[in-house]
Amino acid sequence: MPVTDVQQDIDTRTLTIVAEFAAPVERIWQVYADPRQLEKVWGPPTYPATVVEHNLAPGGRTTYFMTGPDGEKYAGYWQITATDEPTSFSFDDGFADEDFNKKPELPVSKNVFTFTEHDGGTRATYVSTYESAEALQQVLDMGVVEGASSAINQIDDLVAS
Repeated sequence: MPVTDVQQDIDTRTLTIVAEFAAPVERIWQVYADPRQLEKVWGPPTYPATVVEHNLAPGGRTTYFMTGPDGEKYAGYWQITATDEPTSFSFDDGFADEDFNKKPELPVSKNVFTFTEHDGGTRATYVSTYESAEALQQVLDMGVVEGASSAINQIDDLVAS
């Protein structure tokens, strides 16, 4: 299991997930840079993702939807704020309607994904910061820890194939 640690801090409004992969930093970067690979790991196994638009450049946008077991589609977007290939990228992640417009009633998180060399592989640190403690609690109640962990845990199989 790649996920080695999960920390939630209501005071700082952050959720931090750390994972370790037996693949070089450049390979883990490719998982996020290539929309077809990203589709295999962004959603949990029972909610696979379909990436519609993908641009990791600062100012770029990624749009996607996850399809649940019942066929229901759940849309989201990333607004890319910074990129330092192959070691990190930052983005705002939000829930969207079917036209990929922001759903204002649901939280948006500011995310920093960092990839560093560790023991011949990669340590990935995923930090999500929310506007309020209530927003963080809302996504925790929605199962973000379980969903994100099960999604991240799919990366090992992808990079091994």
